Amino acid sequence: MPEHILVAVAWPYANGPRHVGHVAGFGVPSDIFARYQRLKGNHVLMVSGTDEHGTPITLAADKEGITPKQLADRYNTVIGDDLRNLGLSYDTFTRTTTQNHYAVTQDLFKTLYDKGYILKQTALGAFSAATGRTLPDRYVEGTCPICGYTEARGDQCDNCGNQLDPVDLINPRSKVDGQPPVFKETEHFFLDLSAFATQLGEWIDSQSHWRPNVRSFSLNLLDELRPRAITRDLDWGVPIPLPEYAERDDKRIYVWFDAVIGYLSASIEWAKNRGTPDAWRAWWQNPESRHYYFMGKDNIVFHSVIWPSMLMGYGNGGVFGGNGDSPALNLPYDVVSSEFLTMEGKKFSSSRGIVIYVNEVLSRYDADPLRYFLTIGGPETQDTDFTWAEFVRRNNDELVATWGNLVNRTLTNVFRNFGAVPQPGELQAADTALISAVEEGLAAVGGLLDVARFKAALGETMRLAGQVNQYLSEQEPWKVIKADRERAGTVLYVALRCVDTLKIMMTPFLPFSSQKLHELLGYEGYIAGPLEFRDYTEENGLSHRVLTGDYTSWTGRWEPSALPVGQALRQPAPLFKKLDDSVVAEELARLEQA
Repeated sequence: MPEHILVAVAWPYANGPRHVGHVAGFGVPSDIFARYQRLKGNHVLMVSGTDEHGTPITLAADKEGITPKQLADRYNTVIGDDLRNLGLSYDTFTRTTTQNHYAVTQDLFKTLYDKGYILKQTALGAFSAATGRTLPDRYVEGTCPICGYTEARGDQCDNCGNQLDPVDLINPRSKVDGQPPVFKETEHFFLDLSAFATQLGEWIDSQSHWRPNVRSFSLNLLDELRPRAITRDLDWGVPIPLPEYAERDDKRIYVWFDAVIGYLSASIEWAKNRGTPDAWRAWWQNPESRHYYFMGKDNIVFHSVIWPSMLMGYGNGGVFGGNGDSPALNLPYDVVSSEFLTMEGKKFSSSRGIVIYVNEVLSRYDADPLRYFLTIGGPETQDTDFTWAEFVRRNNDELVATWGNLVNRTLTNVFRNFGAVPQPGELQAADTALISAVEEGLAAVGGLLDVARFKAALGETMRLAGQVNQYLSEQEPWKVIKADRERAGTVLYVALRCVDTLKIMMTPFLPFSSQKLHELLGYEGYIAGPLEFRDYTEENGLSHRVLTGDYTSWTGRWEPSALPVGQALRQPAPLFKKLDDSVVAEELARLEQA
């Protein structure tokens, strides 16, 4: 029976273009998983959007002399274009400044408030000494009072993982101007995380299928749970849905609270846009549905502790929960967190100029080689380094030399000598053994993808491609054809069958080249077709762009090749480009000039 799979992808912040370190964490892994689940025949809902509220947006907008909305509009477009060009197959990639998102966020806030899980308290807030404006937690750095790390942020220490507040830091300083922040007493609403400590502990402890680092990290956070502020003193964000705040423009729901709600609001938006407003419930209120969350490791706490707490508190209450007459909203099934990707030995940092933007890479190179590198050499379970030398090596020595070479030599020989899929003669032991090995690979690779082991899955697929290459080198159909046309045709038929099955295995990783190969093999339709933008207008008359696609029309299935004898092939063409070694020096020079 097909399953309902929610692929919930971390929301990129709309204060600048995304770099390859970002998409290594939230982007490519989530798309691999979603495409694989669609090929299996499951009902996939992949959602996200640009995260557009909070003081980092206002600071960036102030610096440019524009409004926060203008800044968010710009980078929503830039980021959406980048993600489409990278082939990320969202069902809905939207934004947090929609009327729908406001309504869902306010409903969760009001429900949690009515249930006593949101408290009003006085706290010390961090303000800029120069402008008097609120400083975002992440824009305050200092020394961690727990482990002594000197570059801890005001919301969390990346070294020890503990939650912090800016006032906790030793020698705090503003990342905007380097000056110490001014701390003032201010009244805020707090989410009472400590109320969920026992329930969270039991739940996280039972998630034996989580990556060990995610599970242990999350359990370690429970000892330090305390109420956490969910509002800020600013005028850019979701309004607080309480009567006494209706006319106030000096306090808003803070970005980290409303951003995680986006997974739910985007699902609701997707259902509305389709004209089936309750369709989202098949994922969110179906106990058999599984939810997979994809992000970098710096966002684990939001997805394994904070968002689950909000869901536990909300239950089946509120407007969207069902007011007590529906199942509770589902908790995450898996939190698929990646480690960090560094660049030439240094941590990616847009502010420090240590960065390779996605749109820059895609302006010079195809998307699939980047997707390949970020999967086979990416930070799945440990920090890894992006170097241009390794990018070129992986492209040339692996992608081109193994998979690209196999496809090209097979299709070229068949097209030149037969023009179509040849009629095979009697299969020999080597033929049947190879076909069986490749077809059995579907289960092995699929099993690895099911548990989010993407690097191992791609490695196994490439190993099988190498096995087919070895078969061709041993059988030498280009020589055999001079004396035995039928045997040569049989060998090439076997190779084509294997290439066609490997095409399916490669599709989640390399969608663009897999679609091209699908067409070269003479097929019609899409196994990984184009993505598209659609404009939707809300009840308030405002419209916004959504990245989506017609995925139900895609024809691919996670099953062995059924390539028909006699099917005409199209003129072969290489799937990938070999990169010159000079690329390394050119790219390093660009980094030095940045």
